[in-house]
Amino acid sequence: MATFFTPDNLVTILEQGFIFAIMALGVYITYKILDFPDLSVDGTFPLGGAVTAILITKGVNAWLTLPIAFLIGALAGFITGVIHVKLKVRDLLSGIIMMTALYSINLHIAGKANLPIYGKGSIFTGQLVDCAPEAIKPYMTLIILAVIMIVIKLLMDAFMKTKTGYLLRAAGDNPMLVTSLAKDKGSVKILGLSLANGLVALAGSILCQEQQFFEVSSGTGTVVIGLASVIIGINLFKHFGWVKATTAVIVGAVLYKACYMFAICMKLSANDLKLITAVLFLVILVLSQERKRKVNKDARVKES
Repeated sequence: MATFFTPDNLVTILEQGFIFAIMALGVYITYKILDFPDLSVDGTFPLGGAVTAILITKGVNAWLTLPIAFLIGALAGFITGVIHVKLKVRDLLSGIIMMTALYSINLHIAGKANLPIYGKGSIFTGQLVDCAPEAIKPYMTLIILAVIMIVIKLLMDAFMKTKTGYLLRAAGDNPMLVTSLAKDKGSVKILGLSLANGLVALAGSILCQEQQFFEVSSGTGTVVIGLASVIIGINLFKHFGWVKATTAVIVGAVLYKACYMFAICMKLSANDLKLITAVLFLVILVLSQERKRKVNKDARVKES
């Protein structure tokens, strides 16, 4: 247990948690707001990494790869939405189709399954880090990630307060309300999927730069991690109305990564980590459903 609470482990948990929190915010849009089981995020996450890796090897500024990865991911989400809305394919199948296609697309973009970018530069190296005081240099990666995550959270909170943001919420909760406002609910859903997958690809871009390599299988289980983060965060703060959903999701992602790190510190086999991830997600899902059933039962008792 003592090996778990080391400064290095805590920094790693926060760094990984902040990266995957950005991805989880995208999953929050599809799962919680749109009620859309979007499996294409398993493809858009490595898509962001593939685009970033190939651009950095071509000499493109590392910071410029972030908005590019976001836009490419948004395009993939847009296509998922078009397949679902315009071609009338079921939501789950739309995501599966896009996820499958992106595996090949990612390989074509990167040129191979694993593309290292060691020594090519990243957002965590360069003049910004070199100019930092010596005392905080070891924590510059964490600081940069925290700043990026906070900016994205604030932008997302601001967006949700706009008319388009309210329409996005309505598209998941009450599609008829969107129609009554003379808006196309399909177009709103496509916008939501674009925004969500853009965030997921952005997280993939950041992870690629943090790890200094692209791996085509890095997106495997992304949707599970995102859903687990959303469910943990939302259920943890459901009785605290003053806590924004975006904040809850971020905390959920950090807690999920803490559980993952704890499993590693317990000397569990690397071959078992995916199984642990699945079991942890199942437990979280079952507990959340049990609480929901209990709330519904209490409500029926009060009504009677």
